[in-house]
Amino acid sequence: MILSRGTRAFLWAVAALVLAFVYLPLVVVVIGSFNPARTFGWPPEGFSLTWWSAALHNDGLLHAVWTSLQVAFWAVSVSLLLGTMLSFGVARYRWFGREAVSFLVVLPITLPGIVTGVALQNAFLNYSVLGISLGFWTVVIGHATFTIVVVFNNVVARLRRTATSFEDASMDLGAHTFRTFWHITLPSVRSALAAGALLAFGLSFDEIIVTQFTSGPAVTTLPIWIYDNFTRPNQAQIVNVVAAILILVSVLPVYATQRLAGEDSGMGRRRGRRRDRGADDLAFTAATAPAAEYPQA
Repeated sequence: MILSRGTRAFLWAVAALVLAFVYLPLVVVVIGSFNPARTFGWPPEGFSLTWWSAALHNDGLLHAVWTSLQVAFWAVSVSLLLGTMLSFGVARYRWFGREAVSFLVVLPITLPGIVTGVALQNAFLNYSVLGISLGFWTVVIGHATFTIVVVFNNVVARLRRTATSFEDASMDLGAHTFRTFWHITLPSVRSALAAGALLAFGLSFDEIIVTQFTSGPAVTTLPIWIYDNFTRPNQAQIVNVVAAILILVSVLPVYATQRLAGEDSGMGRRRGRRRDRGADDLAFTAATAPAAEYPQA
């Protein structure tokens, strides 16, 4: 479809306005983190690294960052394990209730966070007689309820686009299930796993609503620390620094996720052809190797 010059100019203007609306506040935050003043203000009074130094020496902040990293790590680990198994069960097998289970797995990410938080808190408190109390692991469980959806959606979508002929050939010639999975199935889904893990990590790291309801008084993640310190004297600019660091660090996983997604799209055709040839070679090796090399299923 050929667009007129006026239409193209209009679309470029709209795109520029949208990008400015999204990214201009982020630029202001980054610039404001170098402002030597004790409060938010525009324009900045000068340039200083005072608040960056204060942030790097703030024990409460560093502890909150470490806690968030640990929670995100365990939430992503649980999500990769359970989300991958669920995706294989839904995509590769037909059984009664499959669609209902798929719906129930995806449902938590569509619910408002406050609903999930209230439900989880009630569940944990009601079962406190079994030794479950609000703390680090309840936060991990709370985050896993929605991070598992990201992994599940990525992997199940990949499996539905991936033929099983290589796996069938490998197992028909003697390769056992786990060897076939390692050499044939995993290479075809690993980019989906990586993309799902990166997105799940980002969701967990900045989650605050579910965390508020499941953490208890002893656990402080980075979003909770920011919320608690945003209006405190001499802390507002440190919050600015934290926001600037998160903006800069977030570029890396977003870029990596986009590259992984691009490998499976038209923009990554050359990489895709190389990957497909590699998968063909792996399948051929697994399927044509002497059967004695593989324990029988």
